[in-house]
Amino acid sequence: MVMHMSPFILTKSSTGCAQDEDDSQVKSKRFQATQADVSVFESLAKSPTAATPHLLRWYNHINSFGDERKKFPGEKKTPLMAFDDEAAANDKVDDGGDDDDVDLFGSDEDDAEAAQIREERLKAYAEKKSKKPAMIAKSSIVLDVKPWDDETDMKEMEAKVRTITMDGLVWGASKLVPVGFGINKLQIMSVVEDEKVSVDFLIEEIQKFEHFVQSVDIVAFNKI
Repeated sequence: MVMHMSPFILTKSSTGCAQDEDDSQVKSKRFQATQADVSVFESLAKSPTAATPHLLRWYNHINSFGDERKKFPGEKKTPLMAFDDEAAANDKVDDGGDDDDVDLFGSDEDDAEAAQIREERLKAYAEKKSKKPAMIAKSSIVLDVKPWDDETDMKEMEAKVRTITMDGLVWGASKLVPVGFGINKLQIMSVVEDEKVSVDFLIEEIQKFEHFVQSVDIVAFNKI
């Protein structure tokens, strides 16, 4: 097992030494070994392996003092340590054991859980999107309705045109536009829902007033 060393081992010394090579005179903190280090050192059955380089470096450092370890300050009390059960696989490999049990990519259970979470999020997004109202495609159309001659009652002709009603059709403003020789044409606006109203059908309906209407032309056709 790999032991995570307590922060109380090798405590920082309050004294510092100036670095002569550096003009900024940066002070480096030194670490002071204590009896807590000795207690942990003696509790180890053997030297740590290279799999734990920090612990190995600490072990070699404490071991280098020999009998001088008895003179370390502090109480000979083992500090709190945490044991990482997951790292036991590393020790097994170092001892020549089989490393087939080491899972480098996570378990199938984790993958299944992640897939389930993703599936739930996609489902929630699809439900939210389905509740949004669909965009209704509309068009703005300006029509020129031409009479037979200057004797045509233009007000009555416009009234006839506006009697055409259907779902998805809204009539708008209108005006009389001079053509020549005293003849005016009716220019009228409308807004239609593309899926409900056919422009060709609308023109055919207007042309049914044949006593008033000579022809119908599209002046402007814009998508809204």
